[in-house]
Amino acid sequence: MSAEKMDELLSIIGPEITRQNTNYRSAIEPKQRLAVGLRYLASGDSLISLAFSYRLGHTTVMNSVHMVCAAFEKHMMQSFLPRPTADSWKEVAQRFWEKWNFPNCLGALDGKHIVIQKTFSIVLLALVDADYRFRCIQVGDFGRTSDGGVYAGSDLGMEMEGNTLHVPPSTALPGAAHLGNVPHVMVGDAAFPLKPYLMRPYPGQNLIHRKSIFNYRLSRARMVVENAFGILASRWRIFHRRINLHPKNVDTLVVAACILHNFLLAPTENVQLLEEASELGRRMAPVRNMGGNRASREACAIRESFATFFNSPEGSVSWQDRMI
Repeated sequence: MSAEKMDELLSIIGPEITRQNTNYRSAIEPKQRLAVGLRYLASGDSLISLAFSYRLGHTTVMNSVHMVCAAFEKHMMQSFLPRPTADSWKEVAQRFWEKWNFPNCLGALDGKHIVIQKTFSIVLLALVDADYRFRCIQVGDFGRTSDGGVYAGSDLGMEMEGNTLHVPPSTALPGAAHLGNVPHVMVGDAAFPLKPYLMRPYPGQNLIHRKSIFNYRLSRARMVVENAFGILASRWRIFHRRINLHPKNVDTLVVAACILHNFLLAPTENVQLLEEASELGRRMAPVRNMGGNRASREACAIRESFATFFNSPEGSVSWQDRMI
């Protein structure tokens, strides 16, 4: 992180992490608190190791990590991870079409396990835009007892079902008015259910050509969420370790890391961070079951519309036949 970015963070959260000196001891400077919190996220070192490195008490280091992460969530959420609006959805959809050749796309969706203890983890469910930016996230152990799986038990799943997220109305796909209006959708892998607003691949092997083309085009768009998680964990190595904090504090830490991901996101650094992630050969553990697989006729028809579009002169790309 550059010195300028560090100073910018300090200007945003400095007052929140400043404490008064007392007659018995001097308070830690906010800059040092910030450094301790960022070092914990970036290194994955234990609290005891950090306490030794900074010559601070274990409790002081733990409190600094909690304080800094809570301050990021409180003061930066609105600017760097705001709730989507109708206009922001349109921007995301336009960018997906321009960059990844997938129209009417609201983002790529995936979930990863965050390991807290050997037998316990929480889930980070994230919707990512065409430029690896987190647009919606949810952290917690939601959906563990739900028949519908993690996605159905999440706020994002329930809000998409209830259509309360200001999603733009259905529109014709580019140059393909003859296919009729098609809704805006998210894209996910085979762990997700097929919904009218959530596309997943066609299942099975030895698929016919048009279905293979759809799966390739969906996979290409969906890779942005894998890359976003790769960048996140490459920058914040804590996600490759077991996090030895109370679950409620882990929730705040994960939200803080996603906010910082958006704050620091830079195209020039993305390639390097993804290369580092590839060299390490470690990935965040995926969530295998996101929901049941009973698809409605409407959802199947919408997937068919996209498949038809991707196999048409208006929607095909020159290299797709070589990729299947």
